[in-house]
Amino acid sequence: MRCENPASTIAAIATPNGYGGVGIVRLSGPGVPEIAKRLCSQKLPPRYAVYTPFLNDNHTPIDTGIALYFPAPHSFTGEDVLELQGHGGPVILNLLLKRTLALGAILARPGEFSERAFLNNKIDLAQAEAIADLISASNEQAALAAQRSLQGEFSKAVHALNEKIIHLRMYVEAAIDFPEEEIDFLTEGNVGAQLNTIIDGCEALQQTAKQGVLLQQGICVVLAGAPNAGKSSVLNALAEKETAIVTAIPGTTRDVLREQINIEGIPLHISDTAGLRVSSDVIEQEGVRRAQMEIAKADVILWVIDSSHEHPVNLEALNAALTENKDKVIIVYNKIDLSGVHAPDSPKTVYISAKTGAGLTQLKEKILTHMNVPERSADQMSARIRHLDYLQRARGQLNQGYCVLAEQHAGELLAQHLRAAHDLLGEITGVFTTEDLLGEIFSSFCIGK
Repeated sequence: MRCENPASTIAAIATPNGYGGVGIVRLSGPGVPEIAKRLCSQKLPPRYAVYTPFLNDNHTPIDTGIALYFPAPHSFTGEDVLELQGHGGPVILNLLLKRTLALGAILARPGEFSERAFLNNKIDLAQAEAIADLISASNEQAALAAQRSLQGEFSKAVHALNEKIIHLRMYVEAAIDFPEEEIDFLTEGNVGAQLNTIIDGCEALQQTAKQGVLLQQGICVVLAGAPNAGKSSVLNALAEKETAIVTAIPGTTRDVLREQINIEGIPLHISDTAGLRVSSDVIEQEGVRRAQMEIAKADVILWVIDSSHEHPVNLEALNAALTENKDKVIIVYNKIDLSGVHAPDSPKTVYISAKTGAGLTQLKEKILTHMNVPERSADQMSARIRHLDYLQRARGQLNQGYCVLAEQHAGELLAQHLRAAHDLLGEITGVFTTEDLLGEIFSSFCIGK
């Protein structure tokens, strides 16, 4: 396992940097009872809030606050845990942390408390990731979804799907073991219908996970096009505030401007970029280069065109964008208040006025439709890109299994694909997980969590 020294006692400040009414130092490990006794000059009763001074080595108080002791295994990490709740000043908290280190604790790595909870089977890997998602949630809907995953709802769905795979796999492997029987077990057992049900369940869970990923990570939207098409005005209209400077002078936007909004609970990370054109201005050239970098990273490109003027450069740049990123592009005809153009929208086009707000609702809807955002549900759960990847690969194995069953009636090959799908789903909850993956996941957590 990745835990460098499971016998060590770790400590960290568990509250954000800065000043506040309360600050928390958290400890976990076998040394907690002795550290608590020396720090608080008493034996702490389990799960009681004890008001006590936190003592220095010369028995003078560093601070006075609440001590909470949770003996193993009934704690978040599954180990002995101590929480010291004192005043929320950085100097006091650092003195308190320094005292715990002097008493034998070591500094916790980012995510080490959650990692120990995972290693001690208090939570699975998907639940551990939900902790980080809950902390970083950008809106109420994302927080509620993360809370559902933290409570194990997403993991339960994965386990339920895997149970069906295990049940079918056991039947198929039993059929393989008795080839001399006259009964065709693969046909009599309705294996194809069961496998179809599992595939449908995997697809449904993929849709749930996709919604969870969008809730947590959002959609990267880039405004692109020629100078003076009204990109900055569109940004201001979507953000409903004056984020970008708007003038009639081409090339006003030099750097990338960023804003975040929410559409039906989905975060949109919007970037306004410099107008794309050939320029001798060194600064504008750099702006164009940065614009092209943003376009390459975008989930959705809103290609803004001034519908009140004909600009050949617009069409040239548009053709280039469609060639390289045509699956990402939505063409936004802006300034319809000036042009009077109100042509019917299509899946790839929308007509708006950033000045009057006409068409903005349709534009927002089109972004969600373009990303195939599932309908909102009370059962939403947080998920991550890696979960989607494993679900996609598991579904691929199940589909291959269905093909070999239908075309070759090959029970041995079907069993192999079922086994592969089972293992891939196990990666989501951490049943089968490499140390490198654990390191990558937990290193992204806060220190003290």
